[in-house]
Amino acid sequence: MADTTLRVGLGADIRSTEPGVNRDENTDTVILHVVEGLVAHREDASVGPLLAREVKVSDDGLTYTFTLRDDVHFHNGATLGSAEVKWTWERYLDPQTQWRCLPEFDGRGGAKITAIATPDPRTVVFTLDQPNALFLASMSRPDCGGAGILHPDSLAADGSWKTPVGTGPFTFAEWKPGQYVRLARFKDYSARAEAGPDGFTGNKQALVDNLRFMIIPDPSSAKAALLSNNVDLLPDVTASDAQELKALPGIQVSVSPIMAICGLLFQTNDPLLKDVRIRQAIAHSLDYGQMVTALSNGLSQPNNSAIPQTSAFYDDAAKQGYRYDPDEARRLLKEAGYKGQPIRMIVNKRYQQMFDMGVLSQAMAQASGLNIQMETLEWGTQLERYQSGNYQMMSFSYSSRLDPALGFDSLMGDKAREPRKVWDNPQAQALLREAVRERDNGKRQALFDQLHRMMIEDTPMVIIYNGTVIGALRDSTRGYHSWPVAKPRLWGVSLAAK
Repeated sequence: MADTTLRVGLGADIRSTEPGVNRDENTDTVILHVVEGLVAHREDASVGPLLAREVKVSDDGLTYTFTLRDDVHFHNGATLGSAEVKWTWERYLDPQTQWRCLPEFDGRGGAKITAIATPDPRTVVFTLDQPNALFLASMSRPDCGGAGILHPDSLAADGSWKTPVGTGPFTFAEWKPGQYVRLARFKDYSARAEAGPDGFTGNKQALVDNLRFMIIPDPSSAKAALLSNNVDLLPDVTASDAQELKALPGIQVSVSPIMAICGLLFQTNDPLLKDVRIRQAIAHSLDYGQMVTALSNGLSQPNNSAIPQTSAFYDDAAKQGYRYDPDEARRLLKEAGYKGQPIRMIVNKRYQQMFDMGVLSQAMAQASGLNIQMETLEWGTQLERYQSGNYQMMSFSYSSRLDPALGFDSLMGDKAREPRKVWDNPQAQALLREAVRERDNGKRQALFDQLHRMMIEDTPMVIIYNGTVIGALRDSTRGYHSWPVAKPRLWGVSLAAK
């Protein structure tokens, strides 16, 4: 029987093969099929064990003991043990690695890991300097590469990165930059005992021999590839394309609300935009209902909060946002002494909804007297400008964070140390640290409500909506569905015989 290959369209190439290092959404998507962490997010956004069989937390919240599953193998045939977990985590915690999520574990953004012990080959004990209710959730973050456990063979002899040797259902087989990435089914994969997949955990058995992620930057070309049977699945299509595709024979769509944060970023250190009145004027110039209806084809609702609408913490306080009020926008601009100076907004055409969000914002703001000029960059260049804080304004989106504290944390911080952070407010950062330590959900809710109100007042960015993810697939693709984390999961997906 010929090998089966599931062909998946991606709008951009991956940036690297290293979990949580030099990454973006597409990089995470690919790598999370190759590596697995000790824990992972379930379908309902809670955290469950993955490579761990069980996790025990001490009463004081300072010690986490992970018991590893038996008979889990790396792609090179080696058996997973506590030594590899310790080696991987020590590498992540080394600043030289430049791991995306180091601040969550070195004391800057949460608790500090003070020790990693391996009392026996099946047990790993992490000790923290303070309680942290988000320790396991941070371990599970997709943008951290799921803190995937690696074998030392992932490195070359000189210690440089070579290729991910993980435990996932697929091995990393081939990367032709700008063309495709191919993953191969790991025949010795050790699946969990659950009946089926559950978010990023559960039974993750691969049902096809190969995954081929095909790089198709142009949405029209991607749609044509789906219709001509050159790809089997497009995990992220626009709402308007979905409307068209689902009416065609042989094509299905899968829709899910997501927890992404989509909006307009302001550089609050900019000589012009450091005036909060100008930022608030932009916020009041936008007709959110009209904008979100256009961006989502009516599938989403406006949300000005960093707390996603699908979160259990989204309450009446989070629903209180900006009002569309052009007169108030003009009043604020006059009070600020704004004389029509140009404000440059970075957009990209790699992600159509980001581009469209910029176009609509520009037009609406103009009606209130704002002179916003769009600068279209390649996505990689925009990402570099975001990381360095080198912009006045940009249309941007943050990938799903499954706890509000993680969502706020992606936006907040000391710009002097982390230029990519948007909201630099020490009082808010103190509240966030309290929310990270707090285990009582009622107290956390009150802290999140307070953070939301402060963010609306400061307006370091204008959050517009959370959006949806829409997958389009051929009828021959079985077992695939979109979910709130938005990243496609291709284990448990099969192809019908032709």
